[in-house]
Amino acid sequence: MELRLRVFALPLAIAVAWGVAHTGIPHALMRIFLSMWIHESGHALTAWLCGLPSFPGPWFTPVAQQRSWIFGLCLAAVLAFCAERAWRSKHRVVAVLCGILLLLQGIGTLAFSLRRAQELMIFGGDAGCMVLGTLLMATLYVRRDHVLHRGWLRWGFLVIGAAAFCDAYATWWDARKNFDSIPFGENEGSGHRHHGPPLCRTGRPVPGRAGCVLRARVAAPRSRRARAGQRRVAADFTG
Repeated sequence: MELRLRVFALPLAIAVAWGVAHTGIPHALMRIFLSMWIHESGHALTAWLCGLPSFPGPWFTPVAQQRSWIFGLCLAAVLAFCAERAWRSKHRVVAVLCGILLLLQGIGTLAFSLRRAQELMIFGGDAGCMVLGTLLMATLYVRRDHVLHRGWLRWGFLVIGAAAFCDAYATWWDARKNFDSIPFGENEGSGHRHHGPPLCRTGRPVPGRAGCVLRARVAAPRSRRARAGQRRVAADFTG
């Protein structure tokens, strides 16, 4: 029975979430109660790894405009402590993950400029949905003696992870043929098109023109119409 669940549960969850992501009201409900929180957590986590204090909230994640070295040192100390305790407790996976986060924090804080850090923070919303969503779905495959396996928590993580992943990925998949599906300057929830500095999907202002250019580059449209749309958007914000 467990083998069948491990084989079929993940594809089924992704298929259902992908279908819901292309509906109307069900998609809105999925975003409000599931994927939006992972999206905002992605913004906050990326900001933390770049030395920017932030706190995820519903539809909006306030982020400091300047780096805080005190915050960065405190976060590095926490990650190092968790890695050391996990290694001593023989939780090797947790220790390795903390070590990777510590390395990413060093790169994001010391190697990236403030502007590049802000660009990454903006894209970290959708990236967080895909990365954090994948990690949540992966909890389905924990060992039988793990606490996540003994309860129902892994099934909740599977649902949340699939919803977050498919919600974000659907936008970028559609952008392959329809560049206008990328919500440049759109404030989520109101549908308002902002005519000043571009906004991220959850209403966070993008510093300068970075967010628009970043999304235009990542989308990498292939069709002629999409490439024309990319040039038009780039001209609007650079001209």
